[in-house]
Amino acid sequence: MKTTPECEIVTTRIIKAPRKLVYKAWTDPEHLKNWWGPKGFTNTFNTFDLRVGGQWSFIMHGPDMGNYTNECTFIAIREPELLVWNHQSKPIFQMEVTFDEISTNETNVTFKQKFGTAEECNKIRSFAPEKNEENMDRLEEELKIMH
Repeated sequence: MKTTPECEIVTTRIIKAPRKLVYKAWTDPEHLKNWWGPKGFTNTFNTFDLRVGGQWSFIMHGPDMGNYTNECTFIAIREPELLVWNHQSKPIFQMEVTFDEISTNETNVTFKQKFGTAEECNKIRSFAPEKNEENMDRLEEELKIMH
């Protein structure tokens, strides 16, 4: 999906862990369900079929209230460097995650939420960057357990 910066929310972090392990945290549902989402969220995964055309269906449970249904379809997978999926429940966007090896124990993770219009992107821009950082914090905690 081609977009412009006003249609994207980008989160990048250098993670102190090998690329292969970081990729596993994103692709093994037993680990992914432990850290996916902002602080305080939990997940129920209904389907996690990691293949091009495969479905990822899950419910995020908010810490205060609310259950958020998520329906996704994987559209590109290149282990251990790339994951792309279409998020088909609202908000509608494409998620592109890259894993760039900096050294044997450092990985630069970039995730880009790409929206069809700047208007759609702006609906969540006020809170998504902060929540994405919480998501990355939780990823780092899960990686400590995975070593």
